[in-house]
Amino acid sequence: MTSQTKKTLLWITLFAIAMGFLETSVVVYLRELYYPNGFEFPLTVIPKKIAIVEFWRELATIIMLLGAGIIAGKTKLTRFAYFLIAFAIWDVFYYVFLYILLAWPQNIVTWDILFLIPFPWTGPVIAPCIVALGMIILGYLIIYYSEQKKRVFINSKQWFLLIGGVIIIISSFMWDYFNVVSKGTGSIWNLFSESNLFEEMRTYIPQQFNWAVFSIGLCLCFTGMLLCYKNWKNINTEESRGLQRYEP
Repeated sequence: MTSQTKKTLLWITLFAIAMGFLETSVVVYLRELYYPNGFEFPLTVIPKKIAIVEFWRELATIIMLLGAGIIAGKTKLTRFAYFLIAFAIWDVFYYVFLYILLAWPQNIVTWDILFLIPFPWTGPVIAPCIVALGMIILGYLIIYYSEQKKRVFINSKQWFLLIGGVIIIISSFMWDYFNVVSKGTGSIWNLFSESNLFEEMRTYIPQQFNWAVFSIGLCLCFTGMLLCYKNWKNINTEESRGLQRYEP
């Protein structure tokens, strides 16, 4: 790996850590306002105008992380890789700083509100951290092998596994929310909803995360990553042998 790539990775890492602290700061303020005795379920109802700000803040955060990846990478795939790394580090350090500042989460299976786009996501904090680890691994592999050769790509089968796995994982995070709504306790909240955020979940206390659905999605993603790794490694080996064969 070249010195320039190492510098880029360092700055992407520092940027993502700083973004993680910024995210934590906002959540500290929100919890002081809505959860002065500590965050717990059932969720406190948040006024619509604040919920809308939160929705756009989360979208702005994703755009910032995506922008950092686009600036750092030289090709479409490496830009994607830097985005994955930035997103994952941001997500992990968000929880690191929450623990430092609020001594929360209490453990790795503590439930949290993970995201609001397009609908509220819930789950134990270990779940997004596992996903973040996979994102870092895939991002690093793309960057590493992109420096070894120019023919690094993700084929349609690999994309199918990766995207399919991500969709299933996201479904596992929204599983409980839709389960609550389906029982007739409220309507689905979205940006254009007339109700306040979490109004439909005012009595909801999560009991069990759908690890089966999450695991299926995770297996698909890691299978796609493994196929990518084998493909890139084989191409690298074949090109190295070709260079040796024709070396004068």
